[in-house]
Amino acid sequence: MSLIESIALAGGLAWASGLRLYLVVFLAGALSHFGYLQLPDSLAVLRHPLVIGVAGIMATAELVADKVPAFDSLWDGFQTFIRIPAGALLAAFALGDADPAWMVAAGLIGGTITAGTHFAKAGSRLVINTSPEPFSNWLASFGEEGMVLGGLWAMLAAPWLFLGLLVLFLLLAGFLLVRLGAFLGRLFGRV
Repeated sequence: MSLIESIALAGGLAWASGLRLYLVVFLAGALSHFGYLQLPDSLAVLRHPLVIGVAGIMATAELVADKVPAFDSLWDGFQTFIRIPAGALLAAFALGDADPAWMVAAGLIGGTITAGTHFAKAGSRLVINTSPEPFSNWLASFGEEGMVLGGLWAMLAAPWLFLGLLVLFLLLAGFLLVRLGAFLGRLFGRV
């Protein structure tokens, strides 16, 4: 795996973990198990049938939980303590046999990417949940799943394109987080 492919893998796993951690682990493991994705030895555990099975069950649970307005925000709150460290670990281990300093740096950056993605997702869901109808919530949920699938495909098929899109996404997420902070400030100001 080339350096750019390793960086794209690290960034892609971290980014997608902020949206759908279990789906990412399931897909990476299944694709690697069937020979469609070359993972470094440090991530070989993802292709173990037990890991794939548990990730598949959790991905299904998340698929359902994420479609229920208000419960999805509760789920996201709980997942804050799981997605961010898992995204950091996936990013660090995506570098394979690299110098440990590079792996720690990848973990720190990966955790930051996961956190930004997760908080942008969770924050936008809080705003969406203020709407009384469930359709916007379902649309957002299916959109997130589509983003993960499309992002992982781009990560594998065109690493440079993926990295460019990742930078754009992170800029947008930063903008959304600033707007969300202002929205929450106004909301708590009324209360």
